[in-house]
Amino acid sequence: MSLLRALLVWIVIALLGALAAQLLLSGDPGYVLVRRGGVDYTTTVINAIAMLLGAMVVVWLVITLILLPFRSWGRYRETKAQSRVGEGLDALHQGHYARAEKLLAQSADENPHYEPAARIAATQAAIGRGDDAGARAHLDRFGDRHPATRAIALAELALVDERPIDALTALDAPAAQPLPPRGLALRADAWAMTGHAAEAYGLLGALRRQNALPEAQLELREIRWAAASLHEAADANLLAERWEALPKHIRTETPVVLAYADRAVALGWHDAALKSLETSLDARWDERVAARYASLEVGDAAHRQSRMERWLNAHPSSPGVMLGLARLHHMQRDWPNARDYLQRAIDQGAGSDAWVQMGDAYAAEGDDRNARLCYANALRAARNEPVVALPPATPLAARDDLIEPETRDAHGLPYVHGDAPPHPTDRF
Repeated sequence: MSLLRALLVWIVIALLGALAAQLLLSGDPGYVLVRRGGVDYTTTVINAIAMLLGAMVVVWLVITLILLPFRSWGRYRETKAQSRVGEGLDALHQGHYARAEKLLAQSADENPHYEPAARIAATQAAIGRGDDAGARAHLDRFGDRHPATRAIALAELALVDERPIDALTALDAPAAQPLPPRGLALRADAWAMTGHAAEAYGLLGALRRQNALPEAQLELREIRWAAASLHEAADANLLAERWEALPKHIRTETPVVLAYADRAVALGWHDAALKSLETSLDARWDERVAARYASLEVGDAAHRQSRMERWLNAHPSSPGVMLGLARLHHMQRDWPNARDYLQRAIDQGAGSDAWVQMGDAYAAEGDDRNARLCYANALRAARNEPVVALPPATPLAARDDLIEPETRDAHGLPYVHGDAPPHPTDRF
């Protein structure tokens, strides 16, 4: 149908050309003389133009007819390649990996226009079959063609196998530069996996400009990479530099605050750790941050106690703050208040940590039976099993009276059974 349409166009052009020539030369038809081999050919200009256009149409028609079989064969191959790509992608989606790999590989070999998509899909089919060598072979057939596509596929294979260095090597290939958005995202993930989260964090601007990932995923990565970069800080100066470089809204995120506080404590920067936690809690309450602040045993105890008492007034159901206050009172040997805070923390779901502290306190007071019961409850709480209630509080002076008569010797003193009271740091 396209051949007939083209032929009709040529005929119309010839007729229009002849008509235009006749209109222009109607007063003087002109004279054309052609001499060849001693023979003269004469005609008018209008006839010469008509014959020239006719000859052009005939030549075009002959060439078209000669090339028609080749063009038909090419269109057939292209249609076949399109069909194989479609069938292969559908088979890949359905999990028919062997069939998908065969169809896609054939399509990639037959038509260079479909090679990038078809070969990458064939690689995915080989991975689906568990054939890593076959997947690599598909990528190797790219040769020097489509370097960025090949680099991205190699990086994805390396990251799946947890080989971030190989992923970075593939992505840093000169021929693959500049990397497309997907390549930048893979490079950032690879940097983070190698323990260079600061490098990954530095790529966030480029990732946002190129819309490499949805904003929600970029926000999660920003928080995760910021926290990891703080953990990786080798000294206090680098830690402070990275902390100050973070946006203010990131410095209030719980994982980032906890990472900074942990690293600051490890580097002996106790005041900075406490201040960061206090600032975060004043800006936005978070139970994990409160529990971390309460667990620290650095800084001025009176200052920390006043802070936690103020927070507890504002958040009376915070088990983390209750545990922190219980710990401070225990350090001051104020057992009644410590036990009260611990019991309140247990009632608020503090779990095994509160029971361990309760056991430590009983052990320090020499109450072996209740200490063991508390440690056992700590294990039960960790396993989500029901805990056993403690017996009513008994004055220390009356505890000897609770010893059964048969456990006393002839002088009324208790027998020594050989197992000493547990140390406050023992765990059962």
